[in-house]
Amino acid sequence: MKKFILLAALAMGAVASQAQTSQALAPSKFFDNMSFTLKGGMVSPMENFGFFKAARGVVGAELRKQITPIFGLGVEGEWSINTSSWTGFKSANAFDHQYVGVFGTFNFMNAFAGYKGAPRLFEIEAVAGTGWLHAYYPSSVSYDGNSWATKVGLNLNFNLGEAKAWTFSLKPSILWNMNHHGIEQNVLGWAANYDSNHAVVELEAGLTYHFGNSNGTHHFTLVNVIDPAELDALNAQINALRADLDACGVNNAALLAQIADLQAQLDACNRRPAVEKVVKDLDNIRYVFFNISSDVILPNQQPNVAMVADAMKNNDAKVTIDGYASKDGSLEFNQKLAARRAESVKKELINRYGVAENRIDAQGKGIGELFSENDWNRVAVCTVK
Repeated sequence: MKKFILLAALAMGAVASQAQTSQALAPSKFFDNMSFTLKGGMVSPMENFGFFKAARGVVGAELRKQITPIFGLGVEGEWSINTSSWTGFKSANAFDHQYVGVFGTFNFMNAFAGYKGAPRLFEIEAVAGTGWLHAYYPSSVSYDGNSWATKVGLNLNFNLGEAKAWTFSLKPSILWNMNHHGIEQNVLGWAANYDSNHAVVELEAGLTYHFGNSNGTHHFTLVNVIDPAELDALNAQINALRADLDACGVNNAALLAQIADLQAQLDACNRRPAVEKVVKDLDNIRYVFFNISSDVILPNQQPNVAMVADAMKNNDAKVTIDGYASKDGSLEFNQKLAARRAESVKKELINRYGVAENRIDAQGKGIGELFSENDWNRVAVCTVK
């Protein structure tokens, strides 16, 4: 019992050490991690006869539920083939003994080396169980034999395949008839005890199939565990993003209002009648054309500015300069560009030709539609009055 308590304590320590890592077992359902085993081999009395001399065949099956990667529970049945007599009662059946019991398993590899998310290629398990032992006596005897038994052994497991769905096992074990009554002939006494004279040795091999789980595998899987501090940091980040989203909603409303205002201005501009310019007297109107997005007077446009200055000599005439832009670009940009073009011609008249500033009225008119050719609307129209 002390050894069992020590073993359980070591197992719990191994599980606790695993729990401190960043991974844990994924949740599983009740019918997950089930397996079925077919097994067979030889069984012989532990004492008196000699193993191979009295050995006979034994076959069996197991149904098992793996509770954790370390602990498992199951039920089993075994039947020994009637090829020799150990008791003096020769059964007329093909099987003369049967054992039906429950058992538990303990996986040493996973307990002391940790479970890595899939079964290892080779693993060792301890097995312990108890159950009903029954002997089939011949018809000359008025009763069959019944007793209870205990069993201990090892499973030497070889887990096969990429999915680890199959396991081949070597299964040595010892089974004790605890009552020494009802099985062997002329055995007296009912007290339960372990006696090698009333025990058998089993050497079996088994093939196990592990049924598919709800997660699509045939074994336990691991999931990452988030550290509480990391979880708090992620929650803080989510809250900050939500605050940013709320701020974006406010900014979005402001931008939508601005868009509506600009749309209203555009609609108003579209409702204005197109400018119709009829030139009746070319002597008092001059055009200064510009490159796209520019308010610089080109050399080939300087003669037009000079003609305006000549028309204002020796009189008190005034000039109106209306700057225009083509439809390229935004409305706001073109309004500013049109004003700069008018101002550029005004400065040229003042600085180069000495025209008094009070005789010049320069203003931007925005997007021009004077000409059907869009490029020609990049112009400053000078009207001498």
